[in-house]
Amino acid sequence: MLDFLKKFRIFFGIMTVFSIIIIFLFYQALKPKKTLPIFNPADVNPELVDSTVQYVQKYHTIADFRFTNQNGKTVTQKDYEGKIYVADFFFTTCGSICPIMTTNMVDVQKAFANNPKVMLLSHTVFPENDSVPVLKAYAIKKGVNDKKWNLVTGDKKAIYTMARKSYLAVKLGKPSEIYDMVHTENFVLVDQKRRVRGFYDGTKKAEIQRLIDDVNWLLTQE
Repeated sequence: MLDFLKKFRIFFGIMTVFSIIIIFLFYQALKPKKTLPIFNPADVNPELVDSTVQYVQKYHTIADFRFTNQNGKTVTQKDYEGKIYVADFFFTTCGSICPIMTTNMVDVQKAFANNPKVMLLSHTVFPENDSVPVLKAYAIKKGVNDKKWNLVTGDKKAIYTMARKSYLAVKLGKPSEIYDMVHTENFVLVDQKRRVRGFYDGTKKAEIQRLIDDVNWLLTQE
């Protein structure tokens, strides 16, 4: 018996390796391929979408924009052209979810610190209070990298329009006050073609990891 095993040990070794390879290839073939949805206004909670675009079911992209960042620089869609980016809405005096969201956005910033293909964009929903100097002080306090992350302010109507017609991520405030906004905890993932690819709870670490994983996946799709 021992002589038999010795005689055929090379054969058995080769068959074992071959079997492992076959099993691995079958697993790879059968394993579901990762995909990310492309979100349109009709796919999202209507509370977060302006009524004028709620019917849109395909071809939705982020509109052109023009805001001012924490350094007083004009920021437009050109600064994000061909980039993957994460957008959100906040205000500097928010004492509830905003500090948590900002801390978690810093984690996203760290995850892609050396990758110029990934950027961040935070919009204030209170531009009347969040002036350029206020945003700059907030950015310094929170550790914002100016080359990767823009905190922007501007015309409230324009921010409202982007929030509810492009990013599909902000609720209405007081019905009596035009363009009043209540930001949510949503982080919005935008791909290189300006399409919305995901929504994430910016207050939860598990969601932030999912966001980072999805950004990494998008980076492989170029």
